[in-house]
Amino acid sequence: MLKRYYMFISIQFRTIHDKFPIARIHLSVKQYEDILNLLNLKDFEMKKTLLAIAATTLMATNAFGKDIVDTAVSAGTFSTLATALGAAGLIDTLKGPGPFTVFAPTDAAFAKIPKAQLDALLADKAKLTAVLTYHVVSGAVMSKDVKAGMVKTVQGSSLSVSTMGGVKVDEANVTAVDIIADNGVIHVIDTVVLPR
Repeated sequence: MLKRYYMFISIQFRTIHDKFPIARIHLSVKQYEDILNLLNLKDFEMKKTLLAIAATTLMATNAFGKDIVDTAVSAGTFSTLATALGAAGLIDTLKGPGPFTVFAPTDAAFAKIPKAQLDALLADKAKLTAVLTYHVVSGAVMSKDVKAGMVKTVQGSSLSVSTMGGVKVDEANVTAVDIIADNGVIHVIDTVVLPR
């Protein structure tokens, strides 16, 4: 019985989610409550369980469907990286199928670069492309799979990865891991790394 109701709710949820993307949580939970009331469920525990399943499905659905670029932009701390990707013409690449592993410098990481130097980098498409692709590795490498050593980047050079006292790539500390996108994974770093 629970399985049958769950399937029904899942179908209704997807319809609601697609039609009303702005009011997802409030509207969908209210809709589920109405659906359950229409089904005339007397068992309060089952009703509560089904609402919990609906809410969990909602959160999981919101996590999917974003590529690496959209995921980074929605995080709110990678606006300089997004600007740089646009200037280098790499947005379409990182919106592609991948999978990619991106060591993503935060806005604070870019702020460590003197303004004149950063402006010059953003104006030099070839150099900017080399720097940005040095932050990208082919394949989706989760934190549990990271090993110390040299890792070849999309740029062609290799990053040095160390795992003693926290993970580092070259001189950058990895500050957050396993931000999953639908075409790869992002690991956050606190410094922009430069190809040798």
